[in-house]
Amino acid sequence: MALIRSVFQDELDGVSQSLVDLSNMVAESIAKATKSILTSDLKLAEDVIASDDAIDDFQHDLDARIIDIIARQQPVASDLRALVTALRMSADLERMGDMSHHVAKITRLRHPNSAIPSELTHIFQDMGTAAEKIARKTGSVIGSRDTDVALEVERDDDEMDSLHRELIGSLIAPQWAHGVETAIDLTLLGRYYERYADHAVSVSRRVYFLVTGKFA
Repeated sequence: MALIRSVFQDELDGVSQSLVDLSNMVAESIAKATKSILTSDLKLAEDVIASDDAIDDFQHDLDARIIDIIARQQPVASDLRALVTALRMSADLERMGDMSHHVAKITRLRHPNSAIPSELTHIFQDMGTAAEKIARKTGSVIGSRDTDVALEVERDDDEMDSLHRELIGSLIAPQWAHGVETAIDLTLLGRYYERYADHAVSVSRRVYFLVTGKFA
């Protein structure tokens, strides 16, 4: 019985590590997507778009492993909660990868031109930095199950929300001079970064619930 439990714990630890690995993958993807949109780097954008398939495959394989563990081990109580929570976290992380993919697609759509007017590049630089920071911290939360850091992620999201509001303010200002097409591009980009951070917050909240049994 002790050996069976040890094997099961190893499987649970493997799921947790895979979630950390997935969070690192989506952190890298948003960093590259940000660089591509700021520099109009088509090759980098194509790399991000291609890497989304790898992220999807990783997530699908992880979900299949989790379902297999549930079927074989028939866990109860906290173990079952951990595995069901892992399924939900993997879905959020996969959606973060999708947001990076969408950013890169706008780079490709507007290449060789830049999608971002020069006076607004600082906002997207800051959004990209904030997004990567949130993703890296989310990976740390998954690995450590530190509830204090989990709550920090939600506070970090306030920075992204503030940048998003700043962007929208620029788009609706009377002095806006870049036309409707650019306004649409930037509205979409801002939404992608904002949703990226929201999914990270969702992951951190799930970790908090997993540890405490309470919603943050």
